[in-house]
Amino acid sequence: MKTEDSVSVLSALESEVVALFVRVADLLNLPRSVGELYGILFMAESPMCLDDLRIKLNISKGSTSQGLKILRSFGAIRVVYVPGDRKDFYVAESSLRKIASGFANEQIQPHLESGSDRLERIQDLLNEEADVSGMLHERVERLENWQKRANQVLPVVLKLIGGKG
Repeated sequence: MKTEDSVSVLSALESEVVALFVRVADLLNLPRSVGELYGILFMAESPMCLDDLRIKLNISKGSTSQGLKILRSFGAIRVVYVPGDRKDFYVAESSLRKIASGFANEQIQPHLESGSDRLERIQDLLNEEADVSGMLHERVERLENWQKRANQVLPVVLKLIGGKG
């Protein structure tokens, strides 16, 4: 029987999967706990609650809570009902399309939108300046091209990812 403070040891398989998702989280500039939590939930045979996850990974309640919130925000995990228990239980979403789409909507799209707003301000400032070189006009035009391409490429990338699973 486990006590509240006992630490669960990850199997070699769990450790490798967690390490894989920690690396993905790092590449996406997300906290380590996000990768750890997703890795454990991805491998879990049944839903897990916050305390189960915290104990299994030996991380703080705050890190666990924050990581779960981030994962929920882009649809990488979902809450499921466990009869007879009032806690929230979580399962990993295994559809790459859903995860990528959620991540894009939560993390990438807002940056693209704010980039468009910033480019409008840059263009306004450029137009207000009396003595601006052609090179600066060219550079701003290049930024606008990059922005346009990013807005065109994102849906295509999501469509490519969206095949099966």
